[in-house]
Amino acid sequence: MIIKDKKIQDANSAQVRAGIKQELDVAFYLRRAYKDHEQVFVFNDLKFSHNQETAQIDHLILYPYGFVLIESKSITGEVKVNGQEEWSRSYNSVWKGVPSPIKQVELQQQLFRELLFEHRSEILEKILSITQSFGGRCWDNLCAISSNSIIDRDSMPNKVSEKLVKSEFVVEKLNSVMKLRNKFVNFINIVEGRPSFSKLEMESICKFVLSKNITNKSYDIKELQFKESSKAKAPPVVEKIEVWKIPRDIKEIVKIPASSLKAQQLICKKCGLGPKLKANYGRYGYYITCDNCSANTPMKKSCSNCQSKKTKVSKKGEAYTLNCLDCQLTMSLMF
Repeated sequence: MIIKDKKIQDANSAQVRAGIKQELDVAFYLRRAYKDHEQVFVFNDLKFSHNQETAQIDHLILYPYGFVLIESKSITGEVKVNGQEEWSRSYNSVWKGVPSPIKQVELQQQLFRELLFEHRSEILEKILSITQSFGGRCWDNLCAISSNSIIDRDSMPNKVSEKLVKSEFVVEKLNSVMKLRNKFVNFINIVEGRPSFSKLEMESICKFVLSKNITNKSYDIKELQFKESSKAKAPPVVEKIEVWKIPRDIKEIVKIPASSLKAQQLICKKCGLGPKLKANYGRYGYYITCDNCSANTPMKKSCSNCQSKKTKVSKKGEAYTLNCLDCQLTMSLMF
């Protein structure tokens, strides 16, 4: 289920716009796969502080056995990683070194673990009067890069290659990491042999994470509607439990003001650039052509407010607008 979606942001530079687009692309695939999933909970665009340090997590996955952190990177050229795990990328046939996204997400994970560990007594249940810990849980991290990138895996260390995935394969990779086969259990799944969060602990973690998020002050954790828990103690292994509910549509959780969605910047789907775009009309409707790489990008997109695909592009003079047929939102298309 989607607990927190990415907040719509304005960006002036092409590089920032490309980064936002990459995060939205990954969020789209996560939403498609897990919006109705009973055991997988997705947080997009989290920012938190702990011990006088601040970290931002692009995508956090909570599931019964632990956590997966995903770092999104807009890389549209070729990617190489040498034996020392040093990254380099090409852009317009020019190679340059870049910071390792894997190291970046590992630092975020470390700070997040420290935050949870410090508040473990507030979040986790007690077994025989002993507070459980987050140490025995599964902790994994991935880096999702642009789908049109080229990954040189031949010379790449295996431990880096295992964590590097293109956007469209992120769900497949997550499923192989999480290995979900059974329903929730209260403490240890006898078949899996992995410590598992209970239903109450999953609820508690969600509320705690949202309470620590500092990027979206308008988000109200009280809007999460959980079913009342039974006062009776649950047996050690539960074959079937009542799933606590969160509104299915993220619109019910995060109300995005229409005023912040009046304009949408179009960017080239190939090179991620915004300037030097030219409007055209063809067999499949309105599209833009990039002077930089000559790629064509459709103007028609999903609605930024409700994610509906029932949208229509209109033209009046030199102005183009995207109209959503579901939520009736109208956005100016800028390029």
